[in-house]
Order: sequence, then C-alpha cells, then structure tokens
Amino acid sequence: MTDGILLHVADGLARVTFDRPASLNAMDFPMARRWREVAQQVTADPAVGAVILDATGPAFCAGGDVVAMATTDASGSEVTETAEAIHDGIRTFVEAPLPMVAAVQGAVAGGGLGLMLTADYVVASENARFVSRYANIGLTPDLGVSTLLPAAIGQRRALQLLLQDRMLDAAEARDWGLVAEVVASGDVAARVEAIARFWLDGATAAFGQATRLVRVGAGRTFAENLADEAATIGAAFDTPEARARVAAFAARSAKGSA
Repeated sequence: MTDGILLHVADGLARVTFDRPASLNAMDFPMARRWREVAQQVTADPAVGAVILDATGPAFCAGGDVVAMATTDASGSEVTETAEAIHDGIRTFVEAPLPMVAAVQGAVAGGGLGLMLTADYVVASENARFVSRYANIGLTPDLGVSTLLPAAIGQRRALQLLLQDRMLDAAEARDWGLVAEVVASGDVAARVEAIARFWLDGATAAFGQATRLVRVGAGRTFAENLADEAATIGAAFDTPEARARVAAFAARSAKGSA
C-alpha cells in the first residue's frame, strides 16, 4: 500500500510522487498521513541531497479530497486533523536544508498550490493551470496557501486568486512568479531531473542551506536571520568541500589577474 504517494530514493535523489490519478491526486485522509511520513523519512535520510516532487496522471494535485470529506461523514475536527498532518509534512520539507524541485502538469487547485510551493523551484508544463476555488465551495485556504502563495507572488496577486474565480495558465503563472519555468509537456521530467542533478553534482549542502535560510528567514526577525547566516557560512567554510572550492576559486582568480 502506498496510500497515494510513491517514494523512490537512489544516488542521493528522492523522488516523491503523488499517485491518485483517478482523483486528480487530491489528498484524502490516508494520503495526508503518508505525506507526513514521507517528509520525515526523506529529510531524516543523510544520503538524500535533493528532492523531486511530481505526480502521475493528467493533474498535479487538486488539493484536499472534497469528495472524500463529503462522503465519509467527516467532521470539522477530522478535517482539521488531516490538514495538520499535511501541514507537518509541508513544514518538515520547507524547513529542511534540502532543495526540492516540482514537476507540474495539468490542474493545480486549492491546497495543491500549497503543496506545489513546498518546492523551492517549480517547472510547469505548458498545459498547467492554477486556480484557488476554496471560496467556491465555502472553504478557506489551507496547506500553507495563505503563507506560501503571497510569499511567491505577493499579497495583492494572492488575493486576486483567492477572491476571484480566476485561473492562471502556465505563461501567466511564470509571469506572476508562481513557477520558475514553463517547458513543453514532454520535457518536464527531463528538466526537473537536470535541475536536481545540478544540485547533486555541485555544492549540494550549500544549496540546501540556501533554501533553508530563505524559507525559515521569512518568519524571523532580521537580527535572527543575520545570526543564522553568520553561523551557517562559518560552518560551511569549515567543511572540506567548501575549503576545496574556495581554494580553487582563489587559484583561478590569482591566475586571471597575473
């Protein structure tokens, strides 16, 4: 049983795949718990240096499974508990020094926006579409949408999506800063693989710490961020990899100025 999420780890790369295509990869109760477990497993594995987040089927993620909520007699407290499980997974990924790239196709709706924005870098297919639809069914933002969406595109544009029945196509999403790149549908998998491999082939730990500093810094004071930056760069400088890269850079600079 995968409970709607597949996990494959090899050669330092973790691939997390939403796998409920018949439900547009919407998260039901078991999938929510699985998401939290996968996040904890991936971020606790010292062998993992980068993460790809993708999905099977025609859509990336339709958010929470509203059909499951409606047909299982779920209570508000059960919905809250499920949201909290997903939130735990999102927070675990966002706060970890581990870069993540998302491969997005088809529909991204509701909480799917928050799950997508768990990734640090988003590559969208040209057929991707982005919409809120929370208020259409009388619900409110969850899965990090109220924080991650305005962080990505600004408060005013986030409110445009949340307060109007507006759908962005892939080109608009790129222009708004919601995604980093738009590529042909058949090229998405190769592109995200190349990005993840770039991280793994480079200063992997430094990329991971960069994502952590930016993500965690949004919720702290400037002084706290400066202190964290100072401590982090000092710790990085003491690693053999950084010392070798700094020495190589200095040698190239000296040669160029000679």
